[in-house]
Amino acid sequence: MQTERSAQPGAAGRGGGTMNTGHNADDGLARHRDEHDEHDEHDEGDGRDGRDGRAEDAEGDGRAAGDDRDVLGDLDGVGGLDGVGGPDGAAASRLLRLFEGQRLTPVQRRIAHCLAQHAAEAPFLSSIEVAELAGVSQPSVTRFAMALGYSGYPGLRRRFRELDVRPGGGRAVAGRDGEDAGPDAGASAQAVAPRLSGGGAAVRGGGRREEADPGLDQATGPGGDYRRAVLAEIENLRALARSLDDPGPVAEAARLLAASRPLPVLGLRAAAAQAAGFAYFAAKVHPDVRPLHEAGSLLVDRVEQAAAAGATALLCFALPRYPAELVDALRAARTAGLTVVTVADRRVPSLASLSHVLLTAEVGTHLVFDTACAPMMLGRVLIEAMCDALPGAQARLEAFEASAAARGVFLID
Repeated sequence: MQTERSAQPGAAGRGGGTMNTGHNADDGLARHRDEHDEHDEHDEGDGRDGRDGRAEDAEGDGRAAGDDRDVLGDLDGVGGLDGVGGPDGAAASRLLRLFEGQRLTPVQRRIAHCLAQHAAEAPFLSSIEVAELAGVSQPSVTRFAMALGYSGYPGLRRRFRELDVRPGGGRAVAGRDGEDAGPDAGASAQAVAPRLSGGGAAVRGGGRREEADPGLDQATGPGGDYRRAVLAEIENLRALARSLDDPGPVAEAARLLAASRPLPVLGLRAAAAQAAGFAYFAAKVHPDVRPLHEAGSLLVDRVEQAAAAGATALLCFALPRYPAELVDALRAARTAGLTVVTVADRRVPSLASLSHVLLTAEVGTHLVFDTACAPMMLGRVLIEAMCDALPGAQARLEAFEASAAARGVFLID
């Protein structure tokens, strides 16, 4: 968690490298599939992309225009793989190392999951076969390969063969310095910031390297993928706890929010639940909390109305994927003279530049969809700090409890 006011330098670049593994009996078939896939990928403009590829990616091309989200590690623990043991498990593990450090969309995570589950066959599957196995379109498979820094799926498959991901293959995966990028790795690979997962060191929001919880590596067997997700979320909460060693940013944000009458609280799409939860509890101690959940021009209307009613600050929850209309709402808030406090999972330049105070808490990325326990906890911490800054907060809370008891609102006291 931190306050931010200025942009940070871009992510460090990655180098490229290849490994020669010699020939085997399958090389002829593999080369034929490469040529076939290259032909198919040139023909992707036949309308399939617009029909099903873009529809599949509607919930997540993490590098779409206007999206500031970094391509950071979504595949620290892809679901359904941790229970794979023996040679198959080792092959899947080697394949996953190639995917680590990438910020993938839900559709791309599904493809990565599928490839790891079929690690032994991955070096010889065509893009059409991968699409059928994963239940996605062929253009989505191509975009997946390009997200990893390759010009197309054939280049990624050649990398699978170089890594020898078949069961029993003993080749180690190249290091995290970018040597796992193929010879045709493009600009997207250069933009990737390395981050270790599992038993390695992780880079947190402030740039400090910390040791990851070794329990993540030990979450194997049935249900291991789910336990890894939970353990990773626990680590996010620990990182938040460490950031609260300096309570200054939270205290500043709480003071600004407590003084605002009314207090508009904004959260759209994935962040809507965080904003609604904050508003529900904050209303028990703050006299006038106004959740903002409308979209489009009506949202700007609500921001301006709150300012006209006397608001001095706005609280914004911003989580991936960040809706573009958030920028319009925050610009309207700044124009109206409101102080903007933003709770986000990381520093997003276009949002940070419009925020007076930015508090961060990481989301979990081990499941198909992000989990936001740490941002939720940060919101509750903000309410706790607001109680200290709100005159009469305790009296309002006691009045609510008395009213709820008299009306029999809750089944259990």
